[in-house]
Amino acid sequence: MTMNRTIANKRGIHIALTTTLAGTLLASCATGTPPSAAISAGLAQEALAQGKQDKAITHAEAAVLAEPRNAEFRATLASAYLDAGRFDSAAATFSDAMELGNGSPRVVLGRALALAGAGKHAEAAELLNKHEGDIATADLGLALAISGQQQRGIMLMSNAIRRGENTAKMRQNLAYSYALGGQWREARLMAQQDVPADKVGDRMAEWAMMAQPEAWQQRVATLLDVPAGVRDTGQPAQLALANNPAIEQLFAEAAVPTAEPAFTEFAEPSGELPALASIDPSAGIERIERPTLQPVSAAPAVAPVVQVAQVAPRAAPQPSARRAPARAVAASAQQANGTHRVQLGSFLSEASARRAWNIYARKYPELSGHQMVISEAVVRGKHYWRVSAAGFAKSSSTAMCGRVKASGNTCFAYDQSRPLPGAVDTGVQLARR
Repeated sequence: MTMNRTIANKRGIHIALTTTLAGTLLASCATGTPPSAAISAGLAQEALAQGKQDKAITHAEAAVLAEPRNAEFRATLASAYLDAGRFDSAAATFSDAMELGNGSPRVVLGRALALAGAGKHAEAAELLNKHEGDIATADLGLALAISGQQQRGIMLMSNAIRRGENTAKMRQNLAYSYALGGQWREARLMAQQDVPADKVGDRMAEWAMMAQPEAWQQRVATLLDVPAGVRDTGQPAQLALANNPAIEQLFAEAAVPTAEPAFTEFAEPSGELPALASIDPSAGIERIERPTLQPVSAAPAVAPVVQVAQVAPRAAPQPSARRAPARAVAASAQQANGTHRVQLGSFLSEASARRAWNIYARKYPELSGHQMVISEAVVRGKHYWRVSAAGFAKSSSTAMCGRVKASGNTCFAYDQSRPLPGAVDTGVQLARR
């Protein structure tokens, strides 16, 4: 199902963007289950068509959180941000879609306009020039003019008219570009070809306001007919592509060599989760406090594990330090019928990792009965929280990863008896059945 969307302001300036509905809408209300990523993306598209920006963003963010490496879902979310006047968020999300392989003219043009709306004109112009052969000349020329390259835009559109592309859209985009470049005589002459004579003066006055240097954001907002001056805090951290790396990046992080961390002594209270050991401050890693562990609603019979993976050099251990008891380290392997784990994602906060687990558990029923494992790693000074499922046999872990990858997400399996380099189990809670 294809839905065409033309963004046009009331002044006759046009830039066309086309989007594609990602997936088929399926009924989910009857079962009470959350919608799949494809359904969320479809609902976002419908909301966009109806001009309901907040609703579109909500559905599109849900789709991206469920399948973070789906380029089309990212593009839909970027369009929703753009419609809401959130230029910084839109630029970042269009960039993510391009990084994931969606280099369509719609995405490139959307990113360029978002960059211009965010005041990043040089970056917008560079992007447009790089993709000159992919974007329709009427769109490209006006976008370049808005990005500060009025003369280049004028040249491209003038040449196109001489070649026979003498359309109303091309003429009016060229007229507006003349105005932005301060060529008012040319702007008036070109505008008169399509604007009634008694309206030309009003058109010139409107364009004069848009041509003011301080009106750079208003120009883009007016062109796209979206809100101006919207406070935008940027793309949510849990949606950032950097927090959802490809499998190759996860392996690269896991392979970073690390010295063995030092631990201070701790007691193991009867019937309670062992207190987390404190990492030696001399290792250059902040103290990790004992987290509050909650049962996972999607798999109530199995409690979570939190572990800390230190990926950073450290000083020599203090004489009083010792490793955590072996019985605590081995507990997770003993409580499940399997020796392999399936790593599902990597996030910037533990809370985001936990939320992602709930989504994974709803999306993949095969995770039911498996224990959630959250591992913290510090890579080049940046903290990551990886979420995995424990208790798989080798063959079933491979099959589980195949299922996850088939839906566009990242995944890899590993033997939990041989943890990833730098991984240290510091807190284990056995399943309560």
